[in-house]
Amino acid sequence: MAMWGGRFAEETDSLVRKFTESISYDWRLYPYDIAGSQAHATMLARQGIISQQDAETIVAGLEEIRKDIEKGDFQFKEELEDIHMNIESRLTERIGQAGARLHTGRSRNDQVATDERLYMRHEIDETHACIAALQRTLMDLAQTHATIIMPGFTHLQHAQPVLFAHHLLAYVEMLARDGERLMDCRRRVNRLPLGAGAIAGCTLPLDREFVAAQLGFEEVLRNSIDAVGDRDALAEMLSDLAITAMHLSRLCEDIILWFSQEFAFIELGDAFTTGSSLMPQKKNPDVAELSRGKTGRVYGHLMALLTTMKGLPLTYNRDMQEDKEGLFDAVDTVKLTLRTLAAMLKSLRPRGERMREAASDPSLMATDLAEWLVRHGVPFREAHHQVGHFVGWCQSHGKTLAEATLTEMQASMPSATEECLGLFDPQRSAAARNLTGGTAPEQVARQIAFWQKRLADEKIHK
Repeated sequence: MAMWGGRFAEETDSLVRKFTESISYDWRLYPYDIAGSQAHATMLARQGIISQQDAETIVAGLEEIRKDIEKGDFQFKEELEDIHMNIESRLTERIGQAGARLHTGRSRNDQVATDERLYMRHEIDETHACIAALQRTLMDLAQTHATIIMPGFTHLQHAQPVLFAHHLLAYVEMLARDGERLMDCRRRVNRLPLGAGAIAGCTLPLDREFVAAQLGFEEVLRNSIDAVGDRDALAEMLSDLAITAMHLSRLCEDIILWFSQEFAFIELGDAFTTGSSLMPQKKNPDVAELSRGKTGRVYGHLMALLTTMKGLPLTYNRDMQEDKEGLFDAVDTVKLTLRTLAAMLKSLRPRGERMREAASDPSLMATDLAEWLVRHGVPFREAHHQVGHFVGWCQSHGKTLAEATLTEMQASMPSATEECLGLFDPQRSAAARNLTGGTAPEQVARQIAFWQKRLADEKIHK
């Protein structure tokens, strides 16, 4: 008979048991379930609800169960449904009547909500560390190849010359916001549900603030219905992971394009590419492609939880058991992707000459020409029109912008001078964008110095 089965006359059907169990995946909450139970037992004794001896026996018994699980000596039983009942059942077998006192003043509703928040808090810290490691890898790559110039793209068309390092640093910025979002989410995660009971709290004199302090929570959730009836912290974490996965996917899309024969901007190490079962010549960027593909999986887990929660009446409903597998998989997927991409990027070698060649098309400096006109008194809209007319003339006459004579240039831009003929150098173009956030080498060096210090400080504070 199930531990909750006192009012039932029949055993649970085997299909129902299979359908409702969660131990096949929520077993991984065991360290958090044990930590929460130890704090709860300590509080019960402190409040005089159970004896100090029983509390000490419970805490020691739970510690032994932790060791058994870590050694692989613990048998998880499907008929006990979930991690909570598996641990409590083993505890009672091991220490007797004292184990039966552990669940005093709590429900599986507030227990699982606490376990999940402890798990999320830990995984946010882990994921944040993985993000920082990828940022450092991108930083190292940017610093090593700080002088390489490449074409920047808009609409997947060559736009303006930029430093390769500047492009990499864009992802450092994105990842920084990903880390900030997770740590901001952590503040809302770090609130204690335990003590809310099944829905309404408890008649026993529980000290929720003591348990919160024991477990490192910053505060307790103030409303018992809300504490057990919502999963918005979990949804927020999934949302943050989805945004992180989106940024990783975009990085991988760039890598896939750069690695193609058409671009040929980079080379990747053999250890991070794969071959074809049919075509012997192939070298495929499968790590980047799979990283891009796994993003949809993370999105799916977010949408699944939001869909599950959207129609639930307060408070707890069994539908909410469906929150865990998606969370676990999203966390595992994003962490593994972050670690694998960091390793892959260490094997990346840019092909600087090819990048510079692609960035040397004079049309990429058309904006430089328009801005030169602005500096010499031409209104921007007029300057834009004049340069556009000049570009069209060059194309129709089979010339690059740099091949036109000054006289030909002045037919479209009357105020042009000899100086304009020297604007079509990509290195000069990048260097001229020497303002905060620009792609000039001086600015990129400042960005690198800023991120080196910030990431080093974060590492020290951890």
